[in-house]
This record gives sequence, structure tokens and C-alpha cells, in this order.
Amino acid sequence: KQPGNGVAISALSSRCEEPVFTASLMENDAYDRIGDEPPNYEETSFSGGTTSNGNGTGNGEHRAVRPSVVSAFGHDTLDRVPNIDFYRNAGSVSGNRAVRPSLQELHDVFQKVSVCDREGSDGTPSDDVESVIPLDNKDGTVRFGWIKGVLVRCMLNIWGVMLFIRLSWVFGQAGWGLGIVVIALSCVVTTVTGLSMSAICTNGVVRGGGAYYLISRSLGPEFGGSIGLIFAFANAVAVAMYVVGFAETVVDLLKENNAIMIDELNDIRIIGCISVVLLLGISVAGMEWEAKAQIGLLIILLVAIVNVFVGTGIPASTDKKSKGFFNYDAKIFMENLPPDFRDGETFFSVFAIFFPAATGILAGANISGDLKDPQDALPKGTLLAILITGVTYLGVALCVSATVVRDATGNINDTIATGMDMFCNGSNTAACEQGWNFSSCDVSSCKFGSMNNFQVMTMVSGFGPLITAGTFSATLSSALASLVSAPKVFQALCKDNIYTALKFFAKGHGKNNEPIRGYVLTFIIAVAFIIIADLNVIAPIISNFFLASYALINFSCFHASYAKSPGWRPAYRYYNMWLSLFGAVLCCGVMFVINWWAALLTYAIEIFLYVYVTVKKPNVNWGSSTQAVTFVSAVNNALSLTGVEDHVKNFRPQCMVLTGAPKNRPALLDLAHCFTKNYGLCLTCEVFVGPRTETLTDVNAGMEKNQMWLNKKKRKAFYAAVACDSFRQGTENLMQASGLGRLKPNILMMGFKKDWRTADTAGVQSYVGVLHDAFDFEYGTVVLRMNQGLDISHIIKAQGEYTHASYLVVNAYYCIIKHITNVFSFLFSPPASVTTPQSPQVVVVNERLVSNSTQFQRKQGKGTIDVWWMFDDGGLTLLLPYILTTRKKFKDCKMRIFIAGQPGRVEQDRMKSLLEKFRIKYADIHVIDDITQNPNSNSWKMFEDMIEPFRLHEGSKSTTLAEALRKDNPWKISDAELDTFEEKTNLQVRLNELLQENSRAANLIIVSMPIARLGSVSDHLYMAWLDILTKNLPPTMLIRGNHKSVLTFYS
Repeated sequence: KQPGNGVAISALSSRCEEPVFTASLMENDAYDRIGDEPPNYEETSFSGGTTSNGNGTGNGEHRAVRPSVVSAFGHDTLDRVPNIDFYRNAGSVSGNRAVRPSLQELHDVFQKVSVCDREGSDGTPSDDVESVIPLDNKDGTVRFGWIKGVLVRCMLNIWGVMLFIRLSWVFGQAGWGLGIVVIALSCVVTTVTGLSMSAICTNGVVRGGGAYYLISRSLGPEFGGSIGLIFAFANAVAVAMYVVGFAETVVDLLKENNAIMIDELNDIRIIGCISVVLLLGISVAGMEWEAKAQIGLLIILLVAIVNVFVGTGIPASTDKKSKGFFNYDAKIFMENLPPDFRDGETFFSVFAIFFPAATGILAGANISGDLKDPQDALPKGTLLAILITGVTYLGVALCVSATVVRDATGNINDTIATGMDMFCNGSNTAACEQGWNFSSCDVSSCKFGSMNNFQVMTMVSGFGPLITAGTFSATLSSALASLVSAPKVFQALCKDNIYTALKFFAKGHGKNNEPIRGYVLTFIIAVAFIIIADLNVIAPIISNFFLASYALINFSCFHASYAKSPGWRPAYRYYNMWLSLFGAVLCCGVMFVINWWAALLTYAIEIFLYVYVTVKKPNVNWGSSTQAVTFVSAVNNALSLTGVEDHVKNFRPQCMVLTGAPKNRPALLDLAHCFTKNYGLCLTCEVFVGPRTETLTDVNAGMEKNQMWLNKKKRKAFYAAVACDSFRQGTENLMQASGLGRLKPNILMMGFKKDWRTADTAGVQSYVGVLHDAFDFEYGTVVLRMNQGLDISHIIKAQGEYTHASYLVVNAYYCIIKHITNVFSFLFSPPASVTTPQSPQVVVVNERLVSNSTQFQRKQGKGTIDVWWMFDDGGLTLLLPYILTTRKKFKDCKMRIFIAGQPGRVEQDRMKSLLEKFRIKYADIHVIDDITQNPNSNSWKMFEDMIEPFRLHEGSKSTTLAEALRKDNPWKISDAELDTFEEKTNLQVRLNELLQENSRAANLIIVSMPIARLGSVSDHLYMAWLDILTKNLPPTMLIRGNHKSVLTFYS
């Protein structure tokens, strides 16, 4: 508080950019800034009436101010009416992100808050894909509707090289019976995938990245990152496939005109490379030119398809008949019904060659960032394209099957005299009955017919050059679509920075953010596969990659539906989760059927990339269905545990660790982590003491920060904090309310209160009260003592982390200067340190303290863990050190057991038998038979000096004075109390002597914790017991179980 002006200034983020000053119902922030522009504020009757210039996009326009809420409710209020801008991501460019008033603002309007993103952002625009592709058409960005952007693009990509070059061959090999199955199976896969894709893309705003974006935002970066790379590569290889198909057609024309340049194979390579260079030029020119080229190609393609249907009805010439074309004939149609697989082909090999013809369904999705309304365009355009192209494929194939025989010689002299058709039999019966003798094809291979001539469509059509033009159109349009899709998907993947090495390819150029670098990479991959120059070899390669993408799209839809997340609300309703699962399984099955080794290779690559991304843990959170399923599974598993009673064999240490901020007491956290890692639950807890209004801000601010610190340090623990008036009350609340069902702490772990002798009485009573509460709530209790202490928070601050006061002053000064001057581009760096230099002695002490505090983060050398199991507490004193010996850091430490007993081997043999039944390894067992001796005078003198300031000494005073002393100082240690617990006191002092005698060199000492009877032992006497017991020793843990068995020797 600044005295006199009533303005509360709070800097909530070290990276705060713009301040907002709230005092006596002054102005409240409404819009979050975008980029480096200032925020805008809403004008209301209680605002200062100033509105910043700039619209957050850097063009200097004045942002429209929303209607005042005063007009909606008739009175001044900070509450805002529902608005879509409140729900936008940080850095969204589809609109200005608004920041609604926080709950703290509404609850306490004098609370100062900053404009910094309340979702934990650093105030900079999000790195998500949607923040880097502008949606405002005012800057000249090209946007497509569902017809031009999806329907046309998908149809052109599906009507690819197979339509005019391989479709007749597929139906020649498989017959039209199995040929229909080939097309139907392909359509089933694509239709189910289309339905799943429609559901996913209508469940929120879709940005650039196509299949990668859909999968990554549904299943998370692990699946999305792996399939995104594969899918981009498949599209790059598809460019080669379509270009090779184009080159084959050109080479066939060259053959007909005897114009072969070198040979057929090298001509395909030369023409293919030249073609892909020209296509690259069109793509680099921009999406607008590419779209215009697609429309022109579509018109040519439609004319060519119509030309095929027209040509089948035109009477065949003698030349066409010699090549196997006889107009419509029922006998030809029936002769082409059964399959006739040749040259080692099978149904599945033929299917593998045809299936890439159906893989164009994602052509629209791949440019989703360039669509006006992806949610509306993708379902409508994709499903309609599948229907139209499926019917077209089927219609063209059946027309050819009814008019063209499988084999023909092409010799116009191979006719049969009239009346000789009665001798027709064998495989060419239909042609024979038409008066043609193609029987020589049974002996030697022929060059014509649907089985031998890839240019059947040209022969069947009414005007051959149109089919050639249609082939060029089909192949080049598909190649162009793939050449655009691959870099777009790859760019989206790189922008998410999942693979840091590929960040180079994320940069875009021009108004449409064109991925020029991605185009060049795609060009190189395409040229490499064009060198293969064999369509039948390239097609199966990409079939598996596309099928893997389709499988994951289907699985994404199923997974999101199965998770039943409230956020899964697709606008497209015509899908079914089980149909999507069937589609995913079908895609996987088809992958193995097409080529089993290629399928295994695809999965191996995908698994490798998945593991890589999982290990790298990219810093993204897209609210994937994987998170939703994990949450549902966790809740269900937690509920299932509640239906089963605890069993001693399944006991797990579940620790509540009073670390304060986790980084402040590393030794305590490290030991707790050793107990619970892969075994049980660990809660690091902090109690904020003070008025709730003052501490709640610290509680809320520390939740995410401390949990992120635990995750960063790879500590499998949770952070919890409470705000209370006292430390004991806060700890009591934590012990009663922490946990979920059986996932509930059963051990309280805390540090020893080293300053108990100088602390105030209330502090000591609170500390001991926590131990009493732990016993009352039947918690196992662990107290760790290290000679150097546990708390290193002051060192952390001294090494560069600001104290709250310095942090507040520096940032408040910084924000005030920026707000007054409006120098928004000025980069201000706070001082690196506000602490004063430390003396050399202090530095040495601090270094020693840090080294001791972090010793359990290092591997322990050869040594011992000495367990002084004085009292049977259910076995916790023995179980915890055993768990330590199973950890890598303590694997070189042997466990020694110390027990109290009579001289001789009876006690030793008894303990040896017990440990063997418990199957606990140990190095040695020591029986302490002189534990009942009185401590020496020096030790006793040390104890007396320790408790002297806290004694009443009422025995040497009159009865009246003694009673007055007890009344005024009820917390002090009375002579009667010392007499009553003399033996127990002697035991603690004597134990310390024995510990120094036997365990001085141990790596870690475990001792049974003495219990103070509630109401009988004063707090200071109990603290003296714990102090004298653990004084001048290596790291020591006092452990007391809840006296319920945690060990058993039964199976």
C-alpha cells in the first residue's frame, strides 16, 4: 500500500507487460494484448474513459469497444455478459482475446491484478498453430469455401493416375465382381474415415495441418507428432507417384510416334523431373495460382470422363475391335466377371495398387488453415467427394468391363470367317463370337486388351486426345494437391516444435505464410522417388502410410468418444464410436494384407517416433482425449480400490511431507521420493500462516509453480497448500482432508525443529502438537534431522531469486514507467540481483549447507544404514530403510539392525529368524545389552543445560510460589515431571551415547521415535528428548509407525 493514495499495486508475473490500476471502482482490463501491442479497456461509467489505440494486430486501427455492461444490468458492475472473446486462446488471430474479471477482482475490487495472462501464460501469443495463421481477409489472405477448397480438391486428388491408367487393368485382373469389392472396400475405409474426420473437425476450431492437426489435438503430441511426420512424407512420395503416372502417359505417346529420347525408363525419369519442377513453380507462386490451376484441370478432367461414357456408345471401328473394344456386349461383360490374376498378382496386390486412388480424401483437410470455415467445409466437401468419385470409378470400370476384352492382338487381320463362330471356346469366346480370333494370346503375350494396355481409356473414348488431356489433368492435379499438402502439414508440425531439429522448416513467407522451405524438401523427396520410375512399386509404399494416418484418425474419434469428456461435443452427429473403431481395425488389417513387412516397418517407425516424442515431452497441452481417458481411468481405479479393504501385503508408504515450498528442503523431499517412487503417493505440503485474505494469493500463485518445479525435477509427487491461522491447524487440515479414497497419506514426514530452544512457546507447542495430531490420526511419523539443517530457502533467494518485497518493488516500478510513457517497444530488464554481497564465512557455511541438503540426490558410497529398532511399531521402522536399500542411490549401503536385549545369542537368533521370515536382507544384527545403564555425567550435563531455561524448579520454592509459577507458566518442565519420566529421559540420553559409539560412521541412522504421552509430558521436555537423542550424529530419521502391521511373513 502506498500511504495516502489508496492504490494497491501488485506484480503477479515477472514478465508482466502492462499494468492495470484498480482503486475505488476505477478501470478494469477487458482485452488481452496480442504481440507487443497494448491492451484495450472497455469504457464504462466507472472507468477512466480512456481506450488504447491499436487492435492488437499491429496495424494501428482502433479496436471496437463492447457495449457497456451498465446498459445490460442497469447498474455498475465488473461482471461481464457472456462473450466468445473470453474463450479465445492467447494470441488468437480469429478475434481479439478478452480477459474476463477474475474471481478475486469481483470479490475484492480493490485487489490489483495485472493484464498478464491469468491462465499462466507469460503474456506472449500462444505458439499453437492457430496463433500464426491470420484469418482476417483484410490483409489479402486467400480463403476457400467448401466447394473450391474441399470438394474440388478432393475430387481432383481421388481422380488421380488410377482412373485412366490403371482402373481397366485392376478390373481385368480382378474381374468386375472382385473389382467392385476393391472399390467398395476402398470406399468403406475412406467413408468411415471421413465420418470420423467430420466428427473431430466439428469439435472446435480447426487450423492448418490437416491430419496432423486433427490427430495431435485429439490424441496428443505423441501420436500426432509420429503420424504427422509419416503423413507429410507419404504426401511427398504421392507427388512422385502421380508424376510418374503422368510421365508414363507421355512416354506412351512418344512410343506411338517413335520419338523415344533414350529408353522408356529414363524417359519417365526425365519427364517426371521436368514436370515436378513446373509444379513446384506453380506451388511457390501461391495458393491463389494453385487454386486457379486446379479449376482448369477439373474442367478438363470432367470433359474427359464424359468422353469415356460417350465413347463406349459410339460404334467401334475395325482398328478398335482388333485392340479388344466391341461396344456393349453381355457376353463380354459376363466373361469379365470372374478374376484372372496373372504375373503373380493377387486380390490384395491389386487392391494395394488401386487403394492410393482413394487416398485423396484428406486433400481438403491438409489445407484446413486456408479454408473460410473448416468446420462446415470439411464434412460436406469430403463426404460428397467420396460419393461422387466412388460412383464415377464404378461407372467407368463397369462400362469398360462391358465393352473391352482382356486380351487382343491389335492385328486387323485376326478375323474369323462368317459362320465359324460355332467353334469358339476357351478364354476368348466373347471376341470369337464377335468374329475375332485372339487365341494367339493364350500362347504368347499380347499388347492390347484391358490386361495388357494401360491406355485402354484412350481407345474406348470418343476422342482419344481428350483422354490424354484428362490423364494429364488427373495426374498433375493430384500431384499438385500433394505437393501443396505435404509442406503445409510439415510446416504445422514444425511450428509446434515437437521435433526441435525441424524448427527450420516452420518459417513461412508471404501473405499466405507459404512454406517455401517445405516445398523444396518435398521436391527433393519427390525427385528421389521419381527415379524409381515404376508406378506399381511406388503405390504400395504410400498405401501403408496413408492407411496408418486413416487408422489414427478413426481411433482418435473412437478414443474421444470413449473418454466421454464434456469437451467432446462435435457438431457433426452422423458418426458412431464403434464404427470408428471398426474403421481403425480395418485400416490396420488392410495394411498387413497389402504388405505385411511394409506394415511392420510403418508401425516400427511410428513407435520409434512416439517414444521419441514421449521422452522429449514437448511443452504443449492441447486437452487431448488421452488426458481425458487417463483421468477417467484414475477415477475408476481409485473407486475400485475403495471397495477392497487394505491388506498388509499391499501396504505402500504414502507420505505427506511438510517441505514448505518443495525446493526449500531438498533432503526431506529426496528421502520421501526414495520411499514413494514407484511405490506410493507423495504429497509435498506447505502451510501459509496468517490472515486468509493475505495468504490466499500466495496459495493460489504457488500451486502451479511448485507442481511444475516438481515435474521439472522429475519428482513423482504432488504439491498441496493450505492457508490457516496456525501451522498446527493447517497441518491438521491437510492430514484430515488430503487424499482420495485409498490414495491417502499414511505417513507424516517433517524436519526436526532445530531452533526449538530459541523459538517462542507457541511455535514449540504447535510443532509438538502436529506430532500429537499425527498419532491421533494414526499416521506413521518420520522426523528427519541433519546437523546443518534442512531449510535452504534463504540461500536460494541469495543466489538470485527475489524476495517478495524486492520482486514487488522492481516490477511495480517497471510497470508504472511503461504505463506512463507508453513506450511499448522499450525492453526493460530488472536488476539481476538485489542482495548485498555476503562475507566469505557466510558463503562457506551456505555451501556446506547446500551440499549436505542435496546429499541424497547423489549416489551414496559404500557404508551402512543403521536401524535401531527399539520398539515394535508394526514394522515401519524396518520397512522404510529396506525400501531405501532397493534404490540405486543406496544400493551400496548395507543394513545393520540394532535391538535391545539380554546378553547371549538368544535375542540375536530370534531377530535373525524374524528378518528371514520377512525376507529382508541385512548385513549384521547387534544386540545392545547395556542400554539400561545410566548415561555418563557429561551427557547428562548436556541434557540439563538444554532444559534449564524451561524448568520451573518448583521443588526449591514454597508451595504457594510453586503453584503460582505453574499457573503462570504451565508449559514449563516441572520437577515432578522430570521425576516421573526419569527412566525415559535416561534412555534417550543413553541411546545417544550408544549411537555415537556404534553408528558415528553410518550413511543414515534410523531410530525408533519415543512417544510423549498426551497431557503428561510437556512440549519442551519432549523436544529435549528428540534433540538429545539425535544430537551430533549423521543424518538421522526418527520413525514411529501407527502400530498396525506393515510386514507379514504369510504368502
